[in-house]
Amino acid sequence: MSDLLELNGVEIVDTFAEAFPMKATRVIITAAAERWAGIAASEMSGYATSVIACDAEVAVERTLSPEDTPDGRPGVSVLVFGFSRDALASAVQGRVGQCVLTSPTTACYNGIEDCPKDKRIQVGGAIRFFGDGFQFAKKLGTQRFWRIPTMDGEFLCEDRFGTVTGVGGGNLIICGESQAATLTATELAVEAMQACPDVIMPFPGGIVRAGSKVGSQYKKLKASTNEAYCPTLRPLAKSELPDACNAVYEIVADGLSPETVQNAMKAGLRAAAGSPGILRITAGNYGGKLGKHHFFLRDLL
Repeated sequence: MSDLLELNGVEIVDTFAEAFPMKATRVIITAAAERWAGIAASEMSGYATSVIACDAEVAVERTLSPEDTPDGRPGVSVLVFGFSRDALASAVQGRVGQCVLTSPTTACYNGIEDCPKDKRIQVGGAIRFFGDGFQFAKKLGTQRFWRIPTMDGEFLCEDRFGTVTGVGGGNLIICGESQAATLTATELAVEAMQACPDVIMPFPGGIVRAGSKVGSQYKKLKASTNEAYCPTLRPLAKSELPDACNAVYEIVADGLSPETVQNAMKAGLRAAAGSPGILRITAGNYGGKLGKHHFFLRDLL
């Protein structure tokens, strides 16, 4: 194990989280009521925790007031991450078409404006065919929108969405004395991280109970349980846990830039280390061989 540092009496392992470049976009969903914008965003974020098995990593970034949306209605900002721009486009098209178009009163807008044309992905222009020939294009300035007829009026969706090269896989691993104490600390960490802009935590509630390692004894699996961080497997496998540890939770963070991920990790680490019952905080990496972004916990202190 790496050397140990300390914060608020909690051991901080002198290691780093290894993260990867990912293509990302921001989708702004509006509706007649905040409730419906939230429902559409929640549906769009379903089955999107990890690109190990999902088509994208997706989560709500924040809610938006009417003053912050293109059409002056309540809204929700959703961030979507994929390994390539083509994969990202396919995931966004499918999720907007199946989850936002179908939700009452919604509209959908690009949330990344400053983007070259060759780095934009088509969204409204791809799902317009649902209009079956009754769809209409409308141009406002340099922006093209599609108006797709629906049974409650029409679905307005911007034609193309901007993308950036973001970062996926920033992480913290929080080890505690009990399940209750560790979960409470991890919830506090997620809450602190969610207050940071341009970042999402794509796992359920922002928390991972099933941390994984690369590979498996079963050839068909890309990843499998990380036995070194499973308290119940101490008698059966090499452990990375302190003796009194009985529960471990991980937080995975995706951001629109390395700086946003580092800021979120810093906020999360400090929040978790200030919670009772936490013994150690560490991070997952692959020896620096797979991801070019390395977030050292030492730098977060």
